[in-house]
Amino acid sequence: MVTLAREKSELRELIDRHLGHLLEREMGRLDFLGDEERAAVRRYVADFVLRGGKRLRPSFVYWGYRAAGGSPADLDVVLPAACAVELLHACALLLDDVMDEAGTRRGQTTAHAGLAARHRELGWSGDPRRFGESTAVLLGMMAFTWADAALLDSGRRLGEALEIFTRLRVEIIAGQYMDLAGAARGTGGREEATLIARYKSGKYTVERPLHLGCAIAGGGPAVRPALSAYALPLGEAFQLRDDVLGVFGDPAATGKPAAIDLLQGKRTYLTAVARERAGARGAAVLDHVRDQDDVAAARDLIVSTGALDTVEARIAGLLVAARAAIDGADLPAEAAAALLELADAATGRNA
Repeated sequence: MVTLAREKSELRELIDRHLGHLLEREMGRLDFLGDEERAAVRRYVADFVLRGGKRLRPSFVYWGYRAAGGSPADLDVVLPAACAVELLHACALLLDDVMDEAGTRRGQTTAHAGLAARHRELGWSGDPRRFGESTAVLLGMMAFTWADAALLDSGRRLGEALEIFTRLRVEIIAGQYMDLAGAARGTGGREEATLIARYKSGKYTVERPLHLGCAIAGGGPAVRPALSAYALPLGEAFQLRDDVLGVFGDPAATGKPAAIDLLQGKRTYLTAVARERAGARGAAVLDHVRDQDDVAAARDLIVSTGALDTVEARIAGLLVAARAAIDGADLPAEAAAALLELADAATGRNA
């Protein structure tokens, strides 16, 4: 008998193996490209997908499938959908790095920065930065397209699966737009930050992947609402944890530069609470983070106002709500146990 622990330990390996086969197939369709171009696609898309990531979103696809009664013996129908979500995540990261002007991701040079450096090294004409950003956007769209190719491989209840996958993509794009517009306006408090977090991250990380797996399994009408009752508080808690890590996280663990959210002036729930409590003084500190001394001052402000404690308490409360939703739902025991463990993994202090 396969235990839950063994099944969970094997899931990452199965997802990685399926991603590897899929990416090799798709790379094989690019034989019309020159060596330089193929090398860029492999390095910044295929290898980027395979070498890192926690596979959190694919895990939610799989356990949404199991929660709806899907069989662990019929993985060929759910693994392609899990891979589709991971490829979409790769697209989102590539584009995020361009928008955030990030220099590192997963401990490696970001695509746009690496491509710009290659442009300079080879002495090509034009602006290296513009080349790097433009090419990284195209590589993101390659991952976006490969996500569709992956989903097509599932072959089961494809219409419903595609409808959910489309909603997922619309929500993350709209959420990212709200985030950029809010930062440009320089406005917004807790309510706006919560709305942005729900659509930019929470739904696409937890709720829609669960719904996608549920759809592929043919889940009954009661399953999806039960999954949403768990996913919505957990998705918010996940983003709040990401906000905390974006200010206080260790780059060795996050794979991103230290205090990147402060340096970019992002408007998050965490900084919204600090702004409310510190008034004009707090806004002045948070709006002028340029160097590590400014970072230290902003961190001190967030701690001294109690904003960090407030967010930690909110994460804990949301996690309680997510767990209660699972405890009150009629789900297969293995799926319920796995979802409870995933909740801890998504909101842990090293998430």
